[in-house]
Amino acid sequence: ILEANPDSTGSLGIAISEAIEIAATNDDTHYSLGSVLNHVLLHQTVVGLEAQKQMEMAGERPDVVVGCVGGGSNYAGLAYPFMAERLRGASTARFLATEPAACPTLTKGKFAYDFGDTGQMTPLLPMYTLGHDFVPAPVHAGGLRYHGDAPSISLLVREGHMEAAAYSQNEVFDAAVQFAQTQGIIPAPESAHAIRGAINEAVAAREAGQEKVILIGLSGHGHFDMQAYDDYLNARLPEVEFDPSAEEAALAGLPEVPVGG
Repeated sequence: ILEANPDSTGSLGIAISEAIEIAATNDDTHYSLGSVLNHVLLHQTVVGLEAQKQMEMAGERPDVVVGCVGGGSNYAGLAYPFMAERLRGASTARFLATEPAACPTLTKGKFAYDFGDTGQMTPLLPMYTLGHDFVPAPVHAGGLRYHGDAPSISLLVREGHMEAAAYSQNEVFDAAVQFAQTQGIIPAPESAHAIRGAINEAVAAREAGQEKVILIGLSGHGHFDMQAYDDYLNARLPEVEFDPSAEEAALAGLPEVPVGG
């Protein structure tokens, strides 16, 4: 990869390939693929189960559940217990998965079978993908720079049970600063995507004269992202554009495996 592009910014897909290679060549090393696989999403639902209890204690039910999505385990962990209620007909809550505009897997990707890594070492997964060769532009939300999404999240979006939205880097940091100033918590850039989505939902509800309970997943703090905040506050944070031609080239390398209806 570096021979072809010495200035490559890398990706989570590349990192997964390298981790698998190390595990495969060392007898004392094993690798457990995470984030996009269903057993990992299921494990994370302890977060959503706790959130359900907290909502019960507050005497509320969420109208909208918002989270950030890279591979999907973070948001699925929060959302799936509430999604189960919706699928059973016990709730009409909406679900909003948020992602970077520079890596818009759910909003601009293709639903297809693809590898979970750049080196094509993982099993094929049916998911929304930008192509396993796609290298996202560098943004501060490094945990969201992934070409694919969990098959179950992808299916929920495809079937209309879950919505998706992509936000630019500067509008995400605008939301992050608002949150820090009002809540006293500095959010991670990844988590700030969920905050951006929640603020947009709150503004829309206010303009419509509605009251809504909005649940967000604050998945991490931004204490190690001070340079990013400094860049934003001093108008040095670049607006990173999505390159459709890079996606087109990456999608051309998808395996030819048909997906159902």
